[in-house]
Amino acid sequence: MSTRLAKGGRLLDKGRALNFTFNGKRLRGHPGDTLASALLANDQMLVGRSFKYHRPRGIVASGAEEPNALVGLGEGARFEPNQRATTTELFDGLTCISQNHWPSLDYDIGAVNTAFARFLPAGFYYKTFIHPRPFWKHVYEPFIRQSAGLGKAPNPGDPDRYEHFYAFCDVLVIGGGVAGLQAALAAAEAGARVMLIEQTAHWGGRAPVDGGEVGGQPTEEWIEATVAKLRDMPNVTLRLRCMGAGVYDHGYALGYERVSDHAPEADAPRHRLWRIRAGQIVTATGAIERPLSFAGNDVPGVMLASAVRDYAVNYGVSAGDRTVVVTNNDDAYRTAITLKQLGLEVPVILDARASGGGALADEARALGIRVENGKAIAKVKGSKRVEGVAICAQAGEGAVLEELKCDAIAMSGGWSPVVHLWSHCGGKLIWDSAQAHFRPDPANPPRGAKGEGFVSAAGAANGASDLAGVLTDADAAGKAAAKAVGHKPKTTAAPKGSQSVEAPMQAVWLMPQGAGIRLRMKSWLDYQNDVKVSDVQLAAREGYESVEHAKRYTTLGMATDQGKLSNINGLAILSDALNQPIPQTGTTTFRPPYTPISLSAIAGSARGEIFQPIRKTPIHDWHEDNGAHFEPVGQWRRPYCFPKGEESHRDAVNREINQTRARLGLLDASTLGKIIVKGPDAGKFLDMLYTNMMSTLKPGKCRYGLMCNENGFLVDDGVVARIDEDTFLCHTTTGGAESIHGHMEDWLQCEWWDWKVYTANVTEQYAQIAVVGPKARETLAKLTTDDLSNEALPFMGWADITLAGMPVRVYRISFSGELSYEIAVAASLGRALWDALLEAGAEHGVTPYGTEGLHVMRAEKGFIMIGDETDGTVIPQDLNMQWAISKKKDDYLGKRAQERSHMTDPNRWKLVGLETLDGSVLPDGAYATAAGHNANGQRNTQGRVTSTYFSPTLGRGIAMGLVHDGPDRIGEVIEFPKVDGGVVKTKIVDPVFYDKDGEKQNV
Repeated sequence: MSTRLAKGGRLLDKGRALNFTFNGKRLRGHPGDTLASALLANDQMLVGRSFKYHRPRGIVASGAEEPNALVGLGEGARFEPNQRATTTELFDGLTCISQNHWPSLDYDIGAVNTAFARFLPAGFYYKTFIHPRPFWKHVYEPFIRQSAGLGKAPNPGDPDRYEHFYAFCDVLVIGGGVAGLQAALAAAEAGARVMLIEQTAHWGGRAPVDGGEVGGQPTEEWIEATVAKLRDMPNVTLRLRCMGAGVYDHGYALGYERVSDHAPEADAPRHRLWRIRAGQIVTATGAIERPLSFAGNDVPGVMLASAVRDYAVNYGVSAGDRTVVVTNNDDAYRTAITLKQLGLEVPVILDARASGGGALADEARALGIRVENGKAIAKVKGSKRVEGVAICAQAGEGAVLEELKCDAIAMSGGWSPVVHLWSHCGGKLIWDSAQAHFRPDPANPPRGAKGEGFVSAAGAANGASDLAGVLTDADAAGKAAAKAVGHKPKTTAAPKGSQSVEAPMQAVWLMPQGAGIRLRMKSWLDYQNDVKVSDVQLAAREGYESVEHAKRYTTLGMATDQGKLSNINGLAILSDALNQPIPQTGTTTFRPPYTPISLSAIAGSARGEIFQPIRKTPIHDWHEDNGAHFEPVGQWRRPYCFPKGEESHRDAVNREINQTRARLGLLDASTLGKIIVKGPDAGKFLDMLYTNMMSTLKPGKCRYGLMCNENGFLVDDGVVARIDEDTFLCHTTTGGAESIHGHMEDWLQCEWWDWKVYTANVTEQYAQIAVVGPKARETLAKLTTDDLSNEALPFMGWADITLAGMPVRVYRISFSGELSYEIAVAASLGRALWDALLEAGAEHGVTPYGTEGLHVMRAEKGFIMIGDETDGTVIPQDLNMQWAISKKKDDYLGKRAQERSHMTDPNRWKLVGLETLDGSVLPDGAYATAAGHNANGQRNTQGRVTSTYFSPTLGRGIAMGLVHDGPDRIGEVIEFPKVDGGVVKTKIVDPVFYDKDGEKQNV
């Protein structure tokens, strides 16, 4: 049966039909429909089931506040659960299914829960599933897991594409109703760069539905003219279907644009996430109508009065032939009048106010609509759809005065400004007792770093209640925002909108006022989570006086609509139960996003192969062509070794090490972090970051340094080179480049913001090649006329030279213990330099070596590796590196933490070398046992292995480890258990296994 009206449907193209399916049933709609309006047009009142009791649920709203009409949209890889029918635009071929029922929507076995509602009050699960404890794992947990969640998880492999855009503007206006349009126009006419975003597919918001005039012309004509004017302005960006998801510090906002949800076959991204930086933000997000709480207010067919009006005017759809209107304010009269003018019956308007109703009430009566003041709904008749109402006095306890047949109920409990975005970044609210809602407190807006306000609210979002007030408020907000970013607003007055003289509303939180427990147990606050008035009252009796505690105990406002309809009513019920005013109870926390965002939009293009793009050095192709075996190091792929023929990886590593120590090896070290730190305060800054002094380093010299976090633990190490008086180059570990650069910026921006320091991560701007071994100097001499002797370029020095005709910087540093030069060259020349070095070193049997050879050689020298010898709990003193902690400076990051008693405890494990008596290789991470057992009955431990390798140089296994009192126990033998039984006897030795005096690297 169709419920389309002959009149109405301003958004529809009635000349075309669209086919779609709901639970396999073929239905029809028109372009311009939402899925919700199309379902109602096909008389599909039942659209889902509630979470807890599986009660029948119908459409209750017309926008993003809808809590009931959630569907699984699409099929296969494009399936998405929990999509709102009210915000889903209809397209040809749309397929959807209802959720949270079995075996079918009409006959759901889960509805048996309703019969036990008295025994399943708020918090019953906290009390029920505690005892007896043995039941938890085998009885409760499987049942709860089976029952949890709404909808089905989507199939993997989403074929659509998503993207991120970045935008910068002076003024961001969120909301494209008449308030947003006027605020954007006022700011744009002042010369500000303006971005205006609107979450729906249409400009103007509710104004075209509610009627009225602006400047003597119909509202709809003013909207069209204003949009056209904004489109012609070069300093204005307009985006429809773009929801303001969140407002954050420093004028940062997120916009969520659904680019092609309504046109899935279009060659366009499906969703786009906007990252917006704005000087000022105006939230013109409107207001949401509140429901009323009465017994049976969740029966399909009970809807918000504004939604009933929307569906009739915008989509030409009637919620029912006979609609009872129940209200505590004048606005709902507009719905009754609209329905009557469209030829539908309105048996009665039940106005809870004893003497309420202004000019709109008079207009309704003139149309022959019966108006009953001081009346309320005692209960709704029907289960899967409205069949009638029982009428009672609002001031009573629910005694039925009259029963009426009807098939829809339009309810209005007043309007609440959408304050979410205002509140995201700390904006405070004030209680407006006249309108019974929270609205933004203009004296306490979200503030920037210097205390300036950067967010303002406009129109209904600021509490304005009629068209004239909305436009005046929005015009002032737009001009103030433009002025705040340095523009001069025009002095023109705001357009004059229609004024509406309405009778005062009356706060009504429960119908009837004195409803007994039976009625309160059937009066619903949170439709999706099945939270009743009685649940909130029970929470108050059980001591949950904090609104946040009551929210979690009852799950009020924790559904997918995040309390957009239920929160104010719930706060009022809780306040009444606690016998305190609503402002004292306060509100729950508003958190972004305003409505759910797809995970794919958050990921953007970062998925599949580019979820974490593989980073490659300029020499990567050569490595591939020459049979490198790669290993992941952060996002990089570095050669582990270069096996030849049938050679095993271990044999390849041994060969590479032996050849490098004997003659010549090449290492691609391009992945090492390279961060420029520049400025007059650069030395002072690095002194705080590193444990040792960097400000005393001379230009042309290098110094090894350790970096700790504020908790005193080692986070990175590397060589720092001073380029000139104000410039340093800090080398970091491969995996630490981004995090250490972020660490630097965090301290500069948040703590030392007045220091004159600039940092830049230039890791990928340079290739870096280590030329290592006794023949290194001789090889380089073939490619340059510059002096590379020990006198000209000593150990821990650097120089700019020309090598193979290329400008390079040579660092005389070594991680292998051999004579070594690390050569940095522009990334574009990296491969050319590598080829030149291979050719020059051919006579010495030059051998490229990989990361495993690098690690073995550094362990032979006793050099630490961040991430091996450190695990987030290690301090420099544990590694016997007190020599790297300056005694000349007063402070560095981690200094005070390292002075705590736990850090200075003499019983801490310390770094030593470990040498097995049988020459075998210890397992990585193995623990050495000690006498006795701990409280868990496990053997005590006295140390662990941090790095372990076979050393081809020494012909046996070597390891480094942290051992209790290690340096004082050199020569002692300890035991490491084998996995298959037995022990490995291991001697504690000096951690430097090779060339202890450093003669080879200083040659």
